[in-house]
Amino acid sequence: MDREPNTELRDFLRSRRARISPEQAGLPPHPGVRRVPGLRREEVALLAGVSVDYYVRLERGRHLNVSASVLDALARALRLTDLERAHLFRVARPTRTRSRPLPPQRVRPGLRLLLDSLDDVPAMVYGRRLDVLAANALARAVYTDFDALPVRDRNMARLVFLDPAVGALYADWEDAARNIVASLRLYAGQHPHDPALAELVGELSVQSQDFRRWWADHDVFQRTHGTKHLHHPLVGDLVLGYEAFTPADDPEQTLGVSTAEPGSPTAERLKLLAGWTATPPREEPQPGVRG
Repeated sequence: MDREPNTELRDFLRSRRARISPEQAGLPPHPGVRRVPGLRREEVALLAGVSVDYYVRLERGRHLNVSASVLDALARALRLTDLERAHLFRVARPTRTRSRPLPPQRVRPGLRLLLDSLDDVPAMVYGRRLDVLAANALARAVYTDFDALPVRDRNMARLVFLDPAVGALYADWEDAARNIVASLRLYAGQHPHDPALAELVGELSVQSQDFRRWWADHDVFQRTHGTKHLHHPLVGDLVLGYEAFTPADDPEQTLGVSTAEPGSPTAERLKLLAGWTATPPREEPQPGVRG
C-alpha cells in the first residue's frame, strides 16, 4: 500500500511541466490542438528516459525512493534552474520528522554590532520565514519600526502583504511580493514540517488572494543580490542595491545590506532620512524570537 502522497513533489512537477513547451524541450511540433499547457506526462517520461507509468506515479506524489540519476534527468527534461533542481531534490526526499516548533533564533552580539555599525545604509538580519531578527536604525527608518511591533509581526511577508504602509514603499509591489512568496516556497522545501510556516501561509492565504494565487505557482527564489526601487513617503524615490550574506555558523540567518551609489540622489536622501530619524541607541535587551 502506498504511503501518504508527497503533495509538494506532485505539485512542483505539475507546475514545472506546465511551463515548458514541446519546442522549448526540443520535441517536434505536435499536430492538432493540445489540451494541456506545456508538456504531457508521456513527453516528460520520454525526455527523462523513464517509463510513463513510473513518471505518472512520481507526479502523483507516490514515494518511489527515486534515485539521484532520475531526478537529474527530470531536472534536465524540465529545464530547471540550479535553484529549482536543488528544490526538486529536497521535496522528492522529505524528512520524516513530525511537525514541531523550531528552536528560537537569536542574533550573535558580534553580528548585531556589525549591523549597527552600518549607519549610512539600511541593513537587516533575516531568519526563518523572512522573520526580521534585527534591523539597524536606517532600516527601521526606511521600512518600519520593527522594534515597536510584536515579535510575531516582525516578518517581511506579513508586512508586505498585510501592512499597506510597507506595501506602498515598493515601486513594483507585485515583483517584490512574488519574490517573497517564492522565497517562502523555497523555505517550505527545506522545512516542510515547520508549524510556524503553516500558520504564516494559512494566514496570508486567507487574507490575500494574490498570495494564494502565487503560492500555488510553486516558484522558488533565493535573494543573493540585485536592485530594488522604493518610494519613501518622506524622502521620495530610493534606488537601492542589496547584497545578502549568510553567517558561516548559522545558514538560517541572512544579513541583508542595502547599498547606494556614492553621491547619488539615493545616498543624499538616505543621509537626510538618517538625520531626521536619529534617536539615542536603545538600551533594552534583545528579545527572543520564536523558532
